[in-house]
Amino acid sequence: MPAFLRTLGHRLYTTWATFFFVLPFFVTYPLQLVLVRRPQWRRHLHGINRNWARFSITMWGVPVEVVRENTKPIPQPCIYVANHGSYIDIMLLFYAIPGFLNMMGKDALVKVPLWGPIFGKTYIPVNRRSVVSRGRAFAQARQGLQEGRPLALFPEGTIGPKPGEELQPFQDGAFQMAISLGVPLVPVSMPLNHKFMPSVSGLRVRYAPLRIVFHEAIETTGLTNEDIPALKAKVMAQIADDFVPEGRGIPEASRFW
Repeated sequence: MPAFLRTLGHRLYTTWATFFFVLPFFVTYPLQLVLVRRPQWRRHLHGINRNWARFSITMWGVPVEVVRENTKPIPQPCIYVANHGSYIDIMLLFYAIPGFLNMMGKDALVKVPLWGPIFGKTYIPVNRRSVVSRGRAFAQARQGLQEGRPLALFPEGTIGPKPGEELQPFQDGAFQMAISLGVPLVPVSMPLNHKFMPSVSGLRVRYAPLRIVFHEAIETTGLTNEDIPALKAKVMAQIADDFVPEGRGIPEASRFW
């Protein structure tokens, strides 16, 4: 295909994907402003966010493969621990996980115009460099789990240089919390998200399939903090096991622009 046609195609698709990401937000924004005002209404606000994710991903027209390896129903509440490779990771988790999911994400999300304050009140923002912020975030997460609300987070803490290929070291927080509360961990692999939207400067989107894998829940009852290194290694191995050759590498800028 001639380069100018490929460039035009990428620009048109980026515009299409951006439009169908932004449209549901503006349509539902007035209702979100109402629902965020009271904690008991935020379950419904999450429902809006989940349907927003499902609508946008459907309109993007990309194939989405959801694999559930668990042979038994996932115990609730639980902590979903996922690899982090793209800005659409949260959307795919919302797309695939039913119920009133709690989400821990970086505090920069709170600064996103309009949606940021809603995220900050509905979910859990955290500055991983701040001891105070980390303590507050994990206190909120513990309270949610004790109330029966499952939690999803990215133990890598950031998007690494080789998403879908190498994992960054996992932080201990999720594992300490799971052990202290006796809730199971569910490893989640998303090996292809960075192919659709890589973490690079500027808005770049390309048509690419998405895949999310839910592994068997890992029970933590009876474990202690001394078991954390082995537990982290087990979770990392399960997540990395779903990394595939077609997920290696970040698409070159020339493929977009």
